[in-house]
Amino acid sequence: MYIAKDMVPIYTVEKPGFINMIKVLDPRYVLPSRKFFSDVALPNLYNSTRQRIAKELQEEVSFYSATTDLWSSRTMQPYMSLTVHFINNDWTLRSVCLQTAYFPEDHTGEIVAQGLRDALNSWNLAEDRLICMTTDSGSNMIKALKDNAWPNLQCFGHRLHNAIENGVKEDPWINRAIGVCKKAVSAFSYSWKRRRDMSEVQAELGLPTHQLITESPTRWGSRQRMIERFLEQEKALVRVLGSDKRSRHLVPTWQDLDVLESINKAVKPLQEFTDALSGESYVSVSYIKPVLHLFKTSLLEPGEEDTELTKTIKGNIMRYLDDKYSDPVKDELLDMASLVDPRFRTTYIDPDKVEEVKKRVVAELMALPAPANNSTPQQPGTAVQVRQEDAQPPPKKKMTLAAFFKQNAVSSPNQSEAEKIETELKSYLLTPEVDPDTNPLEWWKRHQPNFPRLSVLAKRYLSIPATSAPSERVFSVGGGIVTCHRACLKPEVVDRLVFLAKNV
Repeated sequence: MYIAKDMVPIYTVEKPGFINMIKVLDPRYVLPSRKFFSDVALPNLYNSTRQRIAKELQEEVSFYSATTDLWSSRTMQPYMSLTVHFINNDWTLRSVCLQTAYFPEDHTGEIVAQGLRDALNSWNLAEDRLICMTTDSGSNMIKALKDNAWPNLQCFGHRLHNAIENGVKEDPWINRAIGVCKKAVSAFSYSWKRRRDMSEVQAELGLPTHQLITESPTRWGSRQRMIERFLEQEKALVRVLGSDKRSRHLVPTWQDLDVLESINKAVKPLQEFTDALSGESYVSVSYIKPVLHLFKTSLLEPGEEDTELTKTIKGNIMRYLDDKYSDPVKDELLDMASLVDPRFRTTYIDPDKVEEVKKRVVAELMALPAPANNSTPQQPGTAVQVRQEDAQPPPKKKMTLAAFFKQNAVSSPNQSEAEKIETELKSYLLTPEVDPDTNPLEWWKRHQPNFPRLSVLAKRYLSIPATSAPSERVFSVGGGIVTCHRACLKPEVVDRLVFLAKNV
């Protein structure tokens, strides 16, 4: 368990320090050999964990979503990850990493499509129960899902990152200011003397003792964090760079600072939403439409105090997002996810589409098996013996006024299934408003008996992740396993260790 969960090398058990620690804990304990852990303990733990996961998928999964991504290890070996997301019988959102499989073939759409089908088949997951697969915006991934005819959703984090990149590109002033920022940050990254001088100036000026942040192209929002930290430490930067004639040319001009301020003002409010929608232990997909609405009506709405550059950046970002989320199929998916979230329901659905969404709810539920009756039917051929006094009907109680309304809210047994669904949907939409901090899964857990049909749709759509971050976290785990000291691990061992680290 220690080796699997904490991702430590197996040879740890042969280290003198570890052996001495075990002797301190219990001198009588005989520590098994490294070969025992690699050949017996870890394979047994992997098999038992895999059996447990397979049983859970068989018993608890009625519908599921997935995230997937491709990654190259430190040794440039290609892998493809697959993580499934589902809401179990206790209304808990579960994320299970199924594989980090070695993928040496060409990463074309056709081959990726076949690899994903094989991965689902190896776990006996039916494709018709896949509600959606969230991926990045790679053309091969989009083609793979199209070839498989699987519903897909592009990662909101990547979309927002690309929108911001699109918002600031092809502007010479922005390119120059960001270039100056990068060069100045780089000058501190490779000089311990400048870092030392920076700390002294920070203390003198009363600035936070923060290190500068370097932009990483693969990290969402890293450029904005770099700019924000640069502006925070601007006075210290100017003094340190200006005191050395070799770095004096790196001192930003007031025009550069104005441009960076304009970029930061436009982009900073958006960063928090990327982080908030990247979780995998809570519902996120139903937030996309509310967040886009908030962007359009507030955060990306040009303000009176905004500079012309800030207004231009905001407009570019919003136009990009409007274009990317104009796809009718994706819009229908997000409308359904928003509808079954009791915090939003029809609030963020286009009023002209509300009736169409309601019809789709009825059509989808009509295509599914009717919810099971909770009452236990009497088996044929059995008789229940009752005493004569027990057979007497109980005395009738006087019906209260509230009982009439309660009866009126219950669907009539003579209604068709479609009418029952419509009645249930109407009752759901008339329920009292829910606090925004309410966990929608806890709400559905309490109200499932009242809305047995709609709860099926909630399990279908609320399991979809808004971003592909879960699969990218798998690769972070893989990077902690395939280190420079463990570069010779075989691909099947990497898959096994990542699986255990994520699922034990």
